[in-house]
Amino acid sequence: MIVDITNEKLDRTFQYRVPEEMEERIVPGVEVEIPFGRGDRLIRGYVVETTDRPAYDPVKIKSIKQIVPGRVPIESRLIALAAWMRERYGSTMIQALKTVIPIKKEIKAQKKRLIRLNLSADQTQAYLDELNRKHCTARARLVQELIHQPELNYELVTKKLHITPAVIKALEEQGILCIQTEQLYRNPVRPAERQEKRVVLNDQQQAVVDQVTEDWGRGFRRTYLVHGVTGSGKTEVYMEIIARVVADGQQAIVLIPEIALTFQTVLRFYQRFGDRISIMNSRLSAGERYDQFERAKNKEISVMIGPRSALFTPFPNLGVVIIDEEHELTYKSENVPRYHARDVAIHRAETEGAMVVLGSATPSVDSYYKALRGEFGLFRLTDRAKKNALPHVYVEDLREELRSGNRSIFSARLQELLQDRLLKKEQVMLFLNRRGYAGFVSCRSCGHVMKCPHCDVSLSMHNHGRLVCHYCGYEEPAVKKCPECGSPYIGGFRAGTQQIEELLKKQYPEAGVLRMDADTTRNKDGHEKILAAFANREADILIGTQMIVKGHDFPAVTLVGVIAADLSLYTGDYLSSERTFQLLTQAAGRAGRGDVPGEVVIQTYQPEHYAVVTAAAQNYEEFYQQEILYRTISGYPPAAHLLAVLLSGADQEELSQAADVLIQQVPRDLEGLTVIGPAEPAVARINDIYKKVIYLKHKKYDTLTEVKDHLERFAKEQPLLEKINMQFDFNPMHAG
Repeated sequence: MIVDITNEKLDRTFQYRVPEEMEERIVPGVEVEIPFGRGDRLIRGYVVETTDRPAYDPVKIKSIKQIVPGRVPIESRLIALAAWMRERYGSTMIQALKTVIPIKKEIKAQKKRLIRLNLSADQTQAYLDELNRKHCTARARLVQELIHQPELNYELVTKKLHITPAVIKALEEQGILCIQTEQLYRNPVRPAERQEKRVVLNDQQQAVVDQVTEDWGRGFRRTYLVHGVTGSGKTEVYMEIIARVVADGQQAIVLIPEIALTFQTVLRFYQRFGDRISIMNSRLSAGERYDQFERAKNKEISVMIGPRSALFTPFPNLGVVIIDEEHELTYKSENVPRYHARDVAIHRAETEGAMVVLGSATPSVDSYYKALRGEFGLFRLTDRAKKNALPHVYVEDLREELRSGNRSIFSARLQELLQDRLLKKEQVMLFLNRRGYAGFVSCRSCGHVMKCPHCDVSLSMHNHGRLVCHYCGYEEPAVKKCPECGSPYIGGFRAGTQQIEELLKKQYPEAGVLRMDADTTRNKDGHEKILAAFANREADILIGTQMIVKGHDFPAVTLVGVIAADLSLYTGDYLSSERTFQLLTQAAGRAGRGDVPGEVVIQTYQPEHYAVVTAAAQNYEEFYQQEILYRTISGYPPAAHLLAVLLSGADQEELSQAADVLIQQVPRDLEGLTVIGPAEPAVARINDIYKKVIYLKHKKYDTLTEVKDHLERFAKEQPLLEKINMQFDFNPMHAG
């Protein structure tokens, strides 16, 4: 299968015969010459897939002419990466290609044309006199202008001086003047004045930089995990490593989990690397995105910063991929192919001779598991860079608040500390932990949560009034009284950021309040404007969802309040405890980053839960030991691997039949394979499309890949499955 990248034919592939002498060398990504069209003109294309099934009459299939010799272009490497993603995660080759090479249609490039004289001053004057004698007024006017200004913009000449392109061309053909064309790139980076401030690293930071750059210098490439407490200066470590790589003529990709982080991150990197940086994210225009990819291919930038999609920047000499806040769920794609940026980054680095640096105050259990097994190099930064203390954390039991008569969503301690900070003119961040909220049911009196008896995850409330497990499909009726204490105060949490904003304005009318959530950040620069306003002390309190607690550095913030820690603790999937620990720890890390010590208030109905206890103590090691024990006993990643087979279709009955047929095809002779389902996912119907999910567990990832391949082959041969859409999600981040 061939795709001609130069003609932007990502929506169509062409099939060619592989000559016998080339069979061993024809693999995805290889650049070849092929006869194309009726005239069999030779063009270049790329192999995207090999198959033994002809798409049409084999007699009419042309043969590949030759493999293009010489250096492998960046397009070839990215196509090979797409082929690897297709095999590892399950998708069509076109879907993988559109992920890795997202710009299909070339945006018209912006160009700047300049007109310059080719004559000396005496020659120019003599030529001007001749033009005036012959009454060539247009040419004379242009030459006269060039005498005053030796370089003119082409568009200025044609529009302002009203001189036609024909006149300019005639003078160019006579050798009187020349036209130089310069490419203009749309630059999304709008930095302030550059003021480079080199930070002196502390001993722990310097030790990380020394080890990584020493490995780099001797040609040793691997993946590293930097586990540093909030405020430990991981970004300074990244920049020192990047500086070494860039000095050696190679490039760096810096992945960040949220568009909201781009503003502060870009500013810090610009102060260090100047115009050699750029950004990539979904809010750029098509022209801006196209230009950044062209600049990267032409080595006009050295550092690309952005969320997940920036990983596919076409750098020809990639040296390092930095993944900041590597634990974040946004690094896992929710679209096919459902890849994880960390794993793809590691594979790309391995094939291109680069290294990967992962960083987090709360590493994913998966990455820490691999680091302890020696698969990643592990570094620990245990002190804040400025030597300031970690904040003091209070855990407030909302059950006790209810018993004492406080029905407000603010605990007594949080209200007291809020008033104190407003009097002192210090800043406050209030975090509502709503990410992944799936309608779990809990008791406000005793904290009891309704859980699945088979999967040890919370049950979710569905519209039909039943509680459902999104792993195994277990159901039970909704309850009106707590089965533990008999209290009628059992149900879901109903507060949102807008409600909290209204309560604050009513209770503290003198306070300036900013709200940062999906509603207030819809515009292109929404994140940047809110964060800049808060950084400039234009507000006293910033309320928000998870986007406000990740990576931001506001020295004036001395109080962080977590309104309801439980909202992510019971999201109906195996990652809920890890997600809660990470969010609480990251939220706490926003307080006390300046000269004044910080305080944190965590409000919860489950103060004894190990995720809450260890987050309050800022003790990652203790959390990890308890969490990995739970994962090992339950057979969840990383102790084992999980594959979700996602099925969807317009006919509910046909979908159920297809799911039953498909589950029968799962090889039962594979030792250690666990099959769960079919079950309904968290949302069982969207736009009249019904959904089912089958879960498969096994200790080996490759075994699940074999099952995936078997199911793909089976589905192609079954008429019943033709109307059913089947997708695969390895180690899913959400249930269903």
